[in-house]
Order: sequence, then C-alpha cells, then structure tokens
Amino acid sequence: MSDGHEPDRTPGGTPGAPQNLRTTEVDLGGLVSVLATHLYSTPLVALRELVQNAHDSHTRRRLEDPDGAAAHTPEIRVRAGARTVSIEDTGAGLTEPEIHAYLATVGTGYTRLLREVTGNEELIGAFGLGFLSAFSVADEVTVTTTSHREPGQGHRYRSRGGEQYSVEPVAPRRTPGTVVELALKAEHAQLADEHALREVLGRYCVLLSVPVYVGDDEKPVNAIPVPWREPVPSTGLYAARMDFAAAFGRRFEPLTAFPLNPADEGADSVGLLWVQDGGTYGSSDNRDLAVYLRGMLLADDARDLLPSWAGFIGGVVESARLTPTASREDLQRDEHYRALQQELTDAIVNGLYETARLYPSAWRRILARHGQDLLGAALCDDRLFTLLADDVPVPTSQGDLTAGALRAAGNGAVHVALGSGGGFEEMLYRAMQVPIARGDRYAVLPFLRRYAQLRDCRIIELGAESGNRELFRDPQTPLPAEETAWLAAALADPGEQLVPARFDPPGLPLVLVPDREAELKARIEDDAADARIPSAALRLARAFTARTDGTVKARLYLNTASPAVRDLLAAYRSGHTGSATAAGLLRSLKVIMAAAAGSAAGDLTAALAGVGTAVAALTAPTEALSVELGTLLGNDERGEDAR
Repeated sequence: MSDGHEPDRTPGGTPGAPQNLRTTEVDLGGLVSVLATHLYSTPLVALRELVQNAHDSHTRRRLEDPDGAAAHTPEIRVRAGARTVSIEDTGAGLTEPEIHAYLATVGTGYTRLLREVTGNEELIGAFGLGFLSAFSVADEVTVTTTSHREPGQGHRYRSRGGEQYSVEPVAPRRTPGTVVELALKAEHAQLADEHALREVLGRYCVLLSVPVYVGDDEKPVNAIPVPWREPVPSTGLYAARMDFAAAFGRRFEPLTAFPLNPADEGADSVGLLWVQDGGTYGSSDNRDLAVYLRGMLLADDARDLLPSWAGFIGGVVESARLTPTASREDLQRDEHYRALQQELTDAIVNGLYETARLYPSAWRRILARHGQDLLGAALCDDRLFTLLADDVPVPTSQGDLTAGALRAAGNGAVHVALGSGGGFEEMLYRAMQVPIARGDRYAVLPFLRRYAQLRDCRIIELGAESGNRELFRDPQTPLPAEETAWLAAALADPGEQLVPARFDPPGLPLVLVPDREAELKARIEDDAADARIPSAALRLARAFTARTDGTVKARLYLNTASPAVRDLLAAYRSGHTGSATAAGLLRSLKVIMAAAAGSAAGDLTAALAGVGTAVAALTAPTEALSVELGTLLGNDERGEDAR
C-alpha cells in the first residue's frame, strides 16, 4: 500500500535505509480485548492470575525487605460480595510509579525482572499479562494499594475495560499490601460464590506456600500437607501420600500412591502419582494429571505427559523448568516437556513394582480393577510385562484367571479362542473342561502369545488353522469316501464342510467351528459396510478378504473317537435300518446345541420335530427290528449250546 512518497534509497539504489524505518501503531483497545477476553480458555483463570500476583507480591517483599520478614505475616484472602470478588494480600504493595510502569503497561512485569536479578525460583509471573485477565470477568477493576517502601501513602487504580485508567491518592492501608476488587460482568456473576471459590482455589492454590483463605474462614484452602515437601516419618509417608491423593483426586478413590522424584541432577520435577479406582477398559482414558509451575496450577489436564497406556493414573507434578504458553494454561513441547514424559513413565513403572512388593492388598485391588488396561500396558513396556506376566488376570470361559493358571489347567498349553464364542465352539470349550482365554477381548491374544514365548509353553489358538490342527487330530483310520459322503449329506448343512477327526472329550460326537476369515469376508463385503467403514479402509479390507474363498462358512468336525459316531458308522456299514434315523438325531442335536449357545445354525423348529420323529422311529415295534432281535436271540442260544 503506497502513501504517495517514493521510498528513500541508498546511493546504490537499495531501498530500506534507516531513515525509512517507521513505528508500528498499536490499537490498544483491540489488544486489550484480545488479551483480556480471548487469551484464556476459562474466566476462572482470572482468579488464578490474581492470586498468583498476590503470591509474587509476598515473595517480592521478602526479597526486598529481608530484615522485616520476621514481622511480616503472609496472607491472601479472597472474598465474595454482591456480584463482586476481591483478592487481598499483605505483600509488597505498589508505589504510584510502579502502578504506571507495571500494572498499567501491557507486557511489562516486575516479577520477571526481579527473578532475573535475584534468580529466585519462587516467583511465578513471566509475561506481564496476568492482570489483564481481570477484565475478562469484570466490567470495572479497582486496585487499592500501599507499598512497604511508602507505608504512609495509599493509591487507588480504577479502570473500566482496561484501555483507560485513573490513579488517585487514598488513605494508606493499615499494613502494606494490595486489594483487587472485581465488579463482575453479568455473565460471570456465579464467581461471587464462596463455595465455588473454595473449590476452584483449593485446586489452583494447593501447592502455594502462602496461605489462601476464602471469606472469613480460618483454615486456608491450601492447608493440605504436601508429602514431598513436609518432613514426614518414613512409617507415615505412605499414609500421607494416600491422604493427599484422596484430597486432591476429583473423581476416584486412590488405590495406591507413589512419588515422582527427580531422575537426575538436571531434573527438578517432583510430585505424586496414584492409581485411580475408576473403571477402565482398553481404550478408556481417565488420565488425570495437574502440573504446577512454582506452586501455581498451570495445566489442569496435562494427560499427554502420561503414557497413553496409563488410563488409570492420576497425579500432581511440580516443576520450575517447564515453559508455559502465554496464557499459562498449557506447556511448550520442548526438551524439558519430553524429559518429564520419560520421568513420569519410569515413576509409574517403579511405583507399580513398589506396590506389588510392599502393599500386596493394594496390588490385588489394582489387578482386579484394571486387569484389562494392564494387559495392554504390559505390551508397551518390557518392565511391566515382567511384573505382570504371572499376576494380571485374563478373561476366560471360567472367569478371570492368570496366564499361569491357564497354562496349568491346559496341561502345559494355553488355550485361547479367537472368536467371541457361541455355537458349537462354546459347547466344545465347556465339554473340554479347560478354561479358554477370550481372545476377542482387548490385548488378550498378543499378551498370551508373548507369555507363551516367555514361559516356553504351547499356545493353542482355537479358530485359527494351526490351533484347529492341534485340537482336531486326524482319525486313526481314514474313512472311506462313500461313508464320508453319506455322513456329510446326513449331518452337514449348506456352507458346512464335514471333517472326520479325533478330539476330546469322546462324549461330544461333533462340533461346528465357524471359519473366522469367511465371517470377516461376509461382514466386509456386506452392503451395510459402506455406511459403517470409511471408504479408504473399506477398500483395503476388501482387497484382503478377496483372497478368501468364503464358500465354507464352518467346518463340522466329526469325532471318530466318539462311541455314538462309531455305533452310527457300524449301523450304516451293516445296513441297519435305524442308521438314517440315528444320523437325523445327531443332526437335530447339532442345531439344538447351537441354538442354546446363541448360534443360528439350522432350523431349530425342524430340529425339535426331528427329535420326536427319531424317538418315535426308534421305539416303534417294526417287523425288521423283531426279525433282527430274533436272529440275535437265536445266535445267543446256539452259542450257549456250543459252550
């Protein structure tokens, strides 16, 4: 955009000579609106910033007047009135020049300058923006102050909106310090409630060294003993940690608590972590981490500092090295942030080891409450897998069992079902009287695969081709093709492939095992999948399932070791007229058991009718049956004569 003047040029003709530099204009009203109204995500931050300023005022007074520190009683008191909130301190106070230089100048903070000069790490402020937060909740802000340097003078700052202000002399306060009064906007009138102030400030200020009171309370909201600061006897340290976790935790009771200590000389992060008694399952994320910078809450939901698998962890972290954003509601993702992530991971692992070793009752509660999450966590960290391999519960057909119990019950093998159960699979598992792990549950299958490698034991994956081969062995004598064809016609439904085999228990004559790849193909290629699955993922899935034939929906394993099957084959070979009836009875049994287990294999009504037909046929007095019975009796008599 041109203003009609040619730019000045150096002798060489290059634009940009120093005389061409101009000063950037600032729309103060717009800047104040952005900073005061849009910098912070919640109006509650205004309370935090103003209490933080009060805290820094006390620290400043102690640094500037160390000789008077003994007579100085630090105190911050927050009061609620008729649509007003006031924050009062007994700190350093402000002179009139300091009001103009620091209170009314955006981006200039005395706290930052003092920290740079003294190196004091207790000072919190950094950007000189915190006071502006008052205008995000208040129509008018009044500051009445008396400096400890000028105890005989008082000053009052008043501003509506933050763009313009006035300063006038007033009577000095009885003691040096400052009171900030907020005339709340109508939409923030709910802040003028002492119960709400206690709840908010109890979390924001819990680590501040200066006591913070609400109203006329005589007990500070930050009176909770901080276990990593207080000298606590070793015998009471665990109880102190649990008390702090119970007081700080917002939603869940702590099951155990353990410390975060500096990992090395270059780290300064300290705090407390705990396992929450909150329901989790696989992808549930109840991580709850609050981060404090020099004692003041900086990030109320810093869950990304915790490992993704730690959905059951809550905690508090205190650090002076983390770098806040300008709003002081989040953290810069720098090297200190990344180092703290690793420190927290190590602290959780070490804390779980400590709990398992020293507090067995708490450890049992953790395993029972968070077994599913811990299965996944064990796969993310080798140290956790070593800890949990023999302790974490695994969901099975017989309830939650450890992998070691599964192995013992399976005679050295761990059985895991790849499907969700139902049908004849469920019947087989019950008949085997061996607990079967639920491989369809979160992290169960990969955990057991890794366990089998660690303990050098067999894993039988029921529903997979390798598992089926181990479970369903070949017959001792192959069946003739004619008999196999007759059995298939008599017992199998469309989509079922008859497979002669041997398996336990012998009392189970047949079992129907669905083909999981065929099931997946049917789900992916169903028209309804177009609405459920994103197109890119659907194309990839269909490219995979295209390699599956899908015509065999299930395999009907016929147990040639079963007495019922042996008798059926003997009847067929001898031409017994009841062989077809007996085969029909087995077919009906297949359908009825499948229906009882929640599967829809075959027509249940027809199967029930078939049972009645088979019973009637087998109990009816037929001529053929009489002739056969007479023949058998005659043979017995002749045999008796011969003897």
